[in-house]
Amino acid sequence: MSKKIRLLYMEGVSPLRSQTVYHAVAYAMKADSPNTIIMVSPNAPYVCVGYHQDLQKEVDEEYVQANGLIVLRREVGGGAVYLDSGQLFSQWIFHKNDLPSSLDERFKLYIDPLVQTYHALGINAIHRPVNDVLVSGKKIGGTGAAQIGIAEVVVGSLMYTFDKKTMSKVLKVPSEKMRDKVFESLEAYMTTMTEQLGYTPDRAMVKDLYMKKASEALGAEVYEGEWSADEEAMAQEIDERFMSDEWLYQKGRLQQQGVKIHQDVHIVEAAFKAQGGLIRVIARLREGRIDDVSISGDFTLFPAFALGALEQSLRGTRATPETLKSKIEEAYYRLSIQSPGVTPDDFTTAIMNAVTPAHPK
Repeated sequence: MSKKIRLLYMEGVSPLRSQTVYHAVAYAMKADSPNTIIMVSPNAPYVCVGYHQDLQKEVDEEYVQANGLIVLRREVGGGAVYLDSGQLFSQWIFHKNDLPSSLDERFKLYIDPLVQTYHALGINAIHRPVNDVLVSGKKIGGTGAAQIGIAEVVVGSLMYTFDKKTMSKVLKVPSEKMRDKVFESLEAYMTTMTEQLGYTPDRAMVKDLYMKKASEALGAEVYEGEWSADEEAMAQEIDERFMSDEWLYQKGRLQQQGVKIHQDVHIVEAAFKAQGGLIRVIARLREGRIDDVSISGDFTLFPAFALGALEQSLRGTRATPETLKSKIEEAYYRLSIQSPGVTPDDFTTAIMNAVTPAHPK
């Protein structure tokens, strides 16, 4: 890649802006816009849910409200996460032809500068495909990807610190025993720069290191640039959308419809853990067919609109494994769907887990 890459370095912005900034750069992107890397951190803690998640199923709203945390939904897949100034988000907004077309290769390219930055700091990080960064078996960052406007977006972070206790509290879990187990697991399987080094490295130094490593990985000059007026205007539009209940609660619509359940109509629900993430299904069945279905979870799926199209294509389908799988495979082919670690078989299994009488809900 010979084009220069613009860096926007934005430490200490509002939680809302730390998410809307990369969406704005993506939606404002035109054919002559520069490829952009944003390095941004929030000035206050918040909770962020993945594009395909049902907020009410993933987040303990009572805890969040009692502790004054805002909740945002991003247009990138993955799971619910607690975020604060301890993370420096690295957000790539590139033209489609300037990144590998394969998601696996794209994550590999994106993760290389993160890994090399950690190495330069003396932290022995590795890339574990598809999209995790590990140190001695402990996770020091995950990544996500999306198509937004004409842009291809990949996001992740450099982890100075991470509040594992609060992370365990913001997630919705069935019992306090389960919450304790979540915290124990975070302690055992997550790490940070501060834990690895015994001190917190200088942020300006980390930024410069990352710029250098990104430039090397991409074979292009990375320069510090400016945020345009068009991007600011777009960000203000997106700020408004991201704060709306309609956007936040979009995946909870089906269960809120209050559909009367009788002999021929009932609502069922199940979850299935695929290699690439958890799939949750809420379906309304009518006379053995899918009358409506809502699919959510912490998986990554390209293009983002394809999940809605997939849900729509299943309406009216007879609820059998063969019919469902055939419909889902057809949608994968028609929409060129990519979903690392999640297959049509996995979606079929998740739906069948919900509709099979052996899994009463």
